[in-house]
Amino acid sequence: MNILRERAQQQFPSVLLTLLSIVQALALELLWGRVQESDYLMNLNWLSVLAWVQIMATLFGIVLIWVVYASTAMRFRWTPSTSDSVYPFIIGILEFSQIELLGPEHIGQWAILMAIIFAAMVMVSHATMRRARQNGNNGGFFQNTKPAKLHDFYPHIAVVSVLACGGMYAWINTSKGGFALTLVLAAMALLMWQYWSAAKFWKTSIGGDELRNE
Repeated sequence: MNILRERAQQQFPSVLLTLLSIVQALALELLWGRVQESDYLMNLNWLSVLAWVQIMATLFGIVLIWVVYASTAMRFRWTPSTSDSVYPFIIGILEFSQIELLGPEHIGQWAILMAIIFAAMVMVSHATMRRARQNGNNGGFFQNTKPAKLHDFYPHIAVVSVLACGGMYAWINTSKGGFALTLVLAAMALLMWQYWSAAKFWKTSIGGDELRNE
């Protein structure tokens, strides 16, 4: 193997996680700032409940992005491209924009950005897996895993479509009622499903059954 390529494969995961940790720390700081400046959150009413659920969904999304990136960097090695160093900034900009749209009056736009972030993470993960498949050191996982086909992305396409269409409807109708809460709860359910999928994928890739039997 080319020594420069080998060096890039060995050092890039730590560089990636360092970069991502900075971006996620800024996102958390921005989220906390939004919470502090929103006095209505301390009132017990419908809008504050809706806002708190929205804030929790945003927080879960930030943590999920870290989980996906960290677990991928710890499990696999791949030859990085320039785009691998750019993706965290793109995801960060989307996160910052979504945090700025926190509030019942922006539920629609917030949901649309959630759909965009979800689609972006799927695309980034797929691109990373394609490059990781080309590295023989990851053969223990990919020899039993077929390359993803279009039909494997149908659930993700459905999720993005529902969030985007629901967000567009809420945006046009300035919904702050039951539909808005349903939309935010649907986003929460999506994030929980992704946490479950990430945990299952982690167990499969590192041989969870073998570890439990040791």
